[in-house]
Amino acid sequence: MPLDFLKRRATAEDGSTAAAPPPTASVTLPEEIVAQDYQLKLYYAGKSSEGVRMKAGPNAMAELPSMLAGLAKSEIEQVEPLPIEFSQATPVISHPSEAMQWLNAHHGHSPITRHALVVLESIDAIDLAFDTFCCALLDGETDTSEYPEYNAIVGGVASHWDEATGDMIVRAVVGWGGRGVRGDTDRVGQRLLGGLLTNVLANQNAVGLTAIERPVPAAGRGGLVCAHCGFASAHERAFYCPKCGMRLLRG
Repeated sequence: MPLDFLKRRATAEDGSTAAAPPPTASVTLPEEIVAQDYQLKLYYAGKSSEGVRMKAGPNAMAELPSMLAGLAKSEIEQVEPLPIEFSQATPVISHPSEAMQWLNAHHGHSPITRHALVVLESIDAIDLAFDTFCCALLDGETDTSEYPEYNAIVGGVASHWDEATGDMIVRAVVGWGGRGVRGDTDRVGQRLLGGLLTNVLANQNAVGLTAIERPVPAAGRGGLVCAHCGFASAHERAFYCPKCGMRLLRG
């Protein structure tokens, strides 16, 4: 049997060993391409009750947190209407300047409150151009970062001042959502909404239910500065200060 491995390899004219030709191989396109799928579904939902007209008084705003009594599972926080410098703030990352305004306006709030604002502002259940919002965790648990789980329910009461009469209008508001959906969350949310509305109607200043529409901020850069509390309204047609309810003086 010949010993081929003992034979001398072919050399080039300069004496160097000639490189072996690279192997030829044909790459065949597969009939079906295997793809790795990536998907993220965000689901936000909420509920709001009819408005309850309240008799205006010096303690009207101070009594809002008490309307969450017996239902709140966390500390109750009050979020006031945004001043004119934050009039474009929205929790939408695709609009960087508006999102930065939103972060600057709410970075001091707790994770529960920030989550509630993202959910309820995203579905237009509250509008901080004129709403004052008292909120807390109402059902469910938080994760290790203290943010509510997707099936946890947050909410409380939102109030604004009636432009026609100056009365305070209070609504019960709840919301939930994130990466997932749970079937019975809607039912629990409805029950909590009823409990909040019961608390609002039980307040000593409650007059009764009203179907009044929420104010619609006018297009523009803002309204007047309240002579009472110094709040610069983002609602240029407002007759009453969104923050303290005092009549705005017009020149």
